[in-house]
Amino acid sequence: MEILSFFTFLFSLTLLSTLELSFAADTITSRQYIRDGETLTSSSQRYELGFFSPGNSNNRFLGIWYKITPQVIVWVANRNKPIPDKTGVLTISSNGSLVLIDEGKRILWSSNSSRILANPEAQLLDSGNFILRESTDRSSENYMWQSFDYPSDTLLAGMKLGWNLKTGFERYLTSWRSVDDPSVTDFSYRLEINDAPQLYISTSSKKVARSGPWNGVQFGGIPMAHNKVFKPMVVHNEDELYYMYKPFDDTVLTRIIVNQSSGTMQRFVFNKGSGAWDILYSWPFDTCDHFEQCGANSNCRTSRTPMCECLKGFVPKSQDDWGTPQTTTCVKKSQESDCPDREGFLKLVRMKVPDNNWSNQSMNTQECRAKCLKNCSCMAYANSDISGKGSGCLMWSGDLTDIKECSGSFSWGQDLYIRVPASELGLIKFLDVLCSKIS
Repeated sequence: MEILSFFTFLFSLTLLSTLELSFAADTITSRQYIRDGETLTSSSQRYELGFFSPGNSNNRFLGIWYKITPQVIVWVANRNKPIPDKTGVLTISSNGSLVLIDEGKRILWSSNSSRILANPEAQLLDSGNFILRESTDRSSENYMWQSFDYPSDTLLAGMKLGWNLKTGFERYLTSWRSVDDPSVTDFSYRLEINDAPQLYISTSSKKVARSGPWNGVQFGGIPMAHNKVFKPMVVHNEDELYYMYKPFDDTVLTRIIVNQSSGTMQRFVFNKGSGAWDILYSWPFDTCDHFEQCGANSNCRTSRTPMCECLKGFVPKSQDDWGTPQTTTCVKKSQESDCPDREGFLKLVRMKVPDNNWSNQSMNTQECRAKCLKNCSCMAYANSDISGKGSGCLMWSGDLTDIKECSGSFSWGQDLYIRVPASELGLIKFLDVLCSKIS
């Protein structure tokens, strides 16, 4: 009887261990696999990885979701290769790559790891990142592969949106085709390579919207800086250029997605009280956010009618076409140049500055103004860093495109100085221009 009790005790311990492993396991090794119906759960119970069917579809996909809201998928492996049934298996191959196979042992998705691992393991981290590494190197973040490098339509806290400048590798978001289909579509959300980088939404043929350049605090056309949910940041060094964000409170869940139907960028925050995801903001915000909604050298203002207005010193190129947004191109009032003797700069406040700038990060604002004034092809300038922690100069030549006057209760936009004839500045400004010439 005592022997039976002893074996019963051992069996109970084994069963308990197995149940705990199946409930809380966040890691698989080369000797393990995940079948449809089984999951990995991050140690904090925040994220879960397994197989799912989106919307009303019966197709199966390997993905990651919030455990508290399983319908919110944040990453999909086999976006363009669905499994028609529940026979999918995720495992680690003999060369150390993650592979997703179906009933016929066909590989539907692979991490394609570049190096053979001796003791590979895959782990779902508390950040939502699914990683592949050597099991003997757990203290390092030198992963052989990570899902954060291959985002779907969602940007999580800590994810990088941007570039490895040494290899040319880019991380960017692409929208789902529909709520029933996570396959890749034409809408993408990216960071443009530039000394003054900016975010943009695009299709394969055109830009849909752009944020304006990073100004040391936020992207000029998107009010990010004074929110209480997350801190935006851009990292630019010799190796990388990327945008990322971090919540001020790690317990707050927030995410960015590219909407599948409209291509808009949406920022969500989880409401613990209601258990729902609230939209903090969507971008483009309004008509003026759409790329080049007004023509060259004109300002887009949703608060005015007509919405497009020529900048001071410019007139409509064609009165017959005025009022049609894409044809409201403006040209200088006078083609006779007074440059640089009788020209100065008009300050426009709270602007999304024009596209296609030239940048010099070592100049201060005074040096920027002087250089632009001497160069008759320079049409405008602005400070590239308004944080007060550095200097920087943005300058534009040729037509000024995609300008917006930032209005509303948000603190956004920045000062833009456009070149105009001194006669447009008034007497005081005119004297100021003359004095600057004399000095």
